[in-house]
Amino acid sequence: MQERAMSGIVLLLSSLLLAGCSVLGKRSAEEAAYTVLKSDGIYEIRRYESMILAEITVDGDYRSTSGKAFSKLASYIFGDNKSSSTIDMTTPVLQKQGGEEISMTAPVIQKKRGEKWVTAFVMPREYTMETIPRPFDQDIVLREVSGAMVATIRYSGLHSEKNISRYAEKLNKWIIQNGYKPASGPRAATFDPPWTLPFLRRNEVHIDLNEN
Repeated sequence: MQERAMSGIVLLLSSLLLAGCSVLGKRSAEEAAYTVLKSDGIYEIRRYESMILAEITVDGDYRSTSGKAFSKLASYIFGDNKSSSTIDMTTPVLQKQGGEEISMTAPVIQKKRGEKWVTAFVMPREYTMETIPRPFDQDIVLREVSGAMVATIRYSGLHSEKNISRYAEKLNKWIIQNGYKPASGPRAATFDPPWTLPFLRRNEVHIDLNEN
């Protein structure tokens, strides 16, 4: 019961703090680095740089897993890690004695793996695998992913599993029509907290492309 209550407090505090960097759709968090290679309305082909992800896998459907995964990852970046130092941040963070606070970076990435959902936070570019603080939570995995060419589709509104499937289908059709080949399943990318007005939200679906 106490662990559940603490988890709820962390999620609430992180939500309130993130409100300082995203109010009615205004964003100031660092974004994963990429170059636009092709633009076609709501579609883009991007070249993403390599990045470090902090990710967690949770059993269940999209709605039931999102809150739990976000709470654990938010706790990690707000100081629940093994670093003994603290650093100044431009993004609001929860001040917590002990661990190092890590900037919030957009987007939050989610993808389905069988009957589970994988949720990941992109780590700031200043870190390497040698310098990134290690999480206390053993469910959180840190991994580096190589740069990739990625097709994306952008939409506003609710970021539901139904919408993820709907826009993934649209993106797959656009990929084929433009002579590309998908190299991964779809990933959901969220850039705003859940209280942002739906019509102002930036939601995306990403699919890696085959470069051969």
